[in-house]
Amino acid sequence: MEMLRIGCGSGFSGDRLDAPVPVVAALVAAGGPAALMLEVLGERTLALAQRDRRHNPEGGYEPALEALLRPVLRDCVAHGIPIVTNGGAANPAGAARAVLRLGRELGLGALRVGIVEGDDLRGTDALDDLEPWEGDEGAVLDPSAVIAANVYLGAAPIAEALRGGAQVVITGRAADPALALGPMLAHFGWAEDDWPRLAAGTACGHLLECGSQVTGGYFADPGLKEVPEPHRIGFPIAEMREDGGFVITKPPGSGGLVDLRTVKEQLLYELHDPAAYLTPDVTLDVTAVDLAEEGRDRVRVSGARGGPRPERLKATVSLPGGWLGEGEISYAGPHARVRAALAGRTLRDRLALLGIEGRVRVDLIGVVSVLDGDAGLLREAAALAPKDVPEDVRLRLAVATETREAAERAAREVLSLLCCGPAGGGGARTRVVDRIRTLSFMVPRERVRPRVSFLGLEDVA
Repeated sequence: MEMLRIGCGSGFSGDRLDAPVPVVAALVAAGGPAALMLEVLGERTLALAQRDRRHNPEGGYEPALEALLRPVLRDCVAHGIPIVTNGGAANPAGAARAVLRLGRELGLGALRVGIVEGDDLRGTDALDDLEPWEGDEGAVLDPSAVIAANVYLGAAPIAEALRGGAQVVITGRAADPALALGPMLAHFGWAEDDWPRLAAGTACGHLLECGSQVTGGYFADPGLKEVPEPHRIGFPIAEMREDGGFVITKPPGSGGLVDLRTVKEQLLYELHDPAAYLTPDVTLDVTAVDLAEEGRDRVRVSGARGGPRPERLKATVSLPGGWLGEGEISYAGPHARVRAALAGRTLRDRLALLGIEGRVRVDLIGVVSVLDGDAGLLREAAALAPKDVPEDVRLRLAVATETREAAERAAREVLSLLCCGPAGGGGARTRVVDRIRTLSFMVPRERVRPRVSFLGLEDVA
């Protein structure tokens, strides 16, 4: 039965830049039809991209896109392996132009880039009278305050771009599994209401979308769950058949592992309802999925079921979120915890004295931070606990304010601890950034109008 291999070379913005190289090498060595997906766009990442584009209209796409593509673009073009990525973020057209400039630099004779747009809903009637997603129940949308609003698109426009000859497809906000499902629709010609196959393709894309999470990344727990050679972990490859059955594997000889445990963990990752995982393409039911190890680092997946796609699509809306002032300073040696705790109390008292209003958080990194709340109850208790060995502690202050001036003044108070604070403080650093707040709303499908366009080398300077 005919097979399409799909490799994933990135699971999020910030992933390893060399990860796509072994994946593409394995796809080339295997021969036959293949595609490469690069998933780099989380909701937080998109908000950051929108902020970047506000400062630079030509920016707003994945900053590492060219670094990810540079080592593999030539081989992918030479071997007919299309690349699909949501690295367009807030500016798919800008990302496409950057890819074409890279193609010219690499001496590629021809390069056709497909651009999928229509996810940006600003200035359209799609934002009128929207209901919030249940996780943001009670939120009210003021269209005049919107910085950005991006709806999750499905696989159909990606498939359209590929059928139009695109060698690289750049999207903005698209459902992560659609990056894999799009090539399947284009290659196999599955109907857009073939729910069993769409379910299989979406399940496959869901397993691939986080990169190495399905091959041992975010899995290792020494003594309980061992992962070989995590420093050279192999990213996943799916072998999809026309009937919807598929195998998850990874490049031969790479680190990491693929087994029932890694596949089960990723299959259940972020599923609100395993019987009704809503995507733009299909309602996925994984409750009857069957997994079978058919060899080392090979897990066969079958049994995904699907139903009609939902009538409403999820949109991420970005709104002004004020400013964040942040600073850190280290304390080491005997009594480091109590000195750092005194520094934290000093900072809170200074903010009150200066009349700086906002949400304040103080952490003792190295003692307690992740598990504590903003009130710092665990931190205060831990700072007073006896400890006989030398310590080192990193104190962190974070203040959310409405104005840049207040955020800068709060961050400056951390620097002042170098002389005004407890003994032994050092290594202070601060930063101030404007924040974007995100909420999710549900958009009627008929209001969303995806569009596909193409650029070639002749279209860029």
